[in-house]
Amino acid sequence: MVDLGFAGASRPANDYRPLGVTDGDTPAIAMAIRMVSIDTPESAYGGSPPTAQAALERARVRLLDGTYDALPEDLRAYLASRITPDAAARHQAAGKAAAAEHQAAVTARLTRPDGSQRKLAVIATGELIEGNGRLLAYTAPWFTGTAADPLPPRDDPRRRTFNLDMIASGWAATFLIYPSLPSTADLNLLLAEAEAAWAGRRGAWARFGEDLLLGYEYRACVKLGSGDLRDGPGAAIRQAFQRVCVDLGTMRETGLYGYHRIPPARRLWIWETDLERARRDLPIVP
Repeated sequence: MVDLGFAGASRPANDYRPLGVTDGDTPAIAMAIRMVSIDTPESAYGGSPPTAQAALERARVRLLDGTYDALPEDLRAYLASRITPDAAARHQAAGKAAAAEHQAAVTARLTRPDGSQRKLAVIATGELIEGNGRLLAYTAPWFTGTAADPLPPRDDPRRRTFNLDMIASGWAATFLIYPSLPSTADLNLLLAEAEAAWAGRRGAWARFGEDLLLGYEYRACVKLGSGDLRDGPGAAIRQAFQRVCVDLGTMRETGLYGYHRIPPARRLWIWETDLERARRDLPIVP
């Protein structure tokens, strides 16, 4: 028996659709990409709009009737104020509009002047695969780097990622999650575009209102409304809030329940299980 005393990184298996085999050791699969550093509204999460709205309404009642008093009062009031009678319908409509915006951008930027199609550049992050089996990555048009198709200069708009495009157009909010973080230059460009989109009320906020639930808020509220409370509210709260938020302006932690005190563009998220490692890697103020 050989025992090296070492075990490499391992992740749970995920299911993928096989597309074929190109070599004895090269199967091709269909794999979804989760675009990192951004979060768009959901187009179907929680069921149909009436079903999702029912969950949101239950969340609102629970936030106000004492069920979730373990959460800070200001967070409960903040979330309850954003659960309007049409919150689910507006959110899912915004999700469909964001998908259409993304599709239009991909179609336009991957189509060359002669009508031929570019490939999609996929820039994977350090944390490669998320819990749902999606590849964590930035995406952009692919340039071959040949004389016929030279790679544009770094600051050329044609080099922009679709992640950045979605932020700049107002159809995505920043969703920076450690450790899959961009470089300093890219981070500051992303934050500047996010601030401009919010200040200019672009995209989703222009069409669906300033009180539109952000994607992660919507998902959290659906979990709060659909959670089984037979063993108490703790499990539902843990499902809804699993990431600590840090203010990028001050690098101060606000804990699991203080994100709403930070402007949306300045929120850095850290899984609670990664917090100790993040404290070693980043200049975080406890």
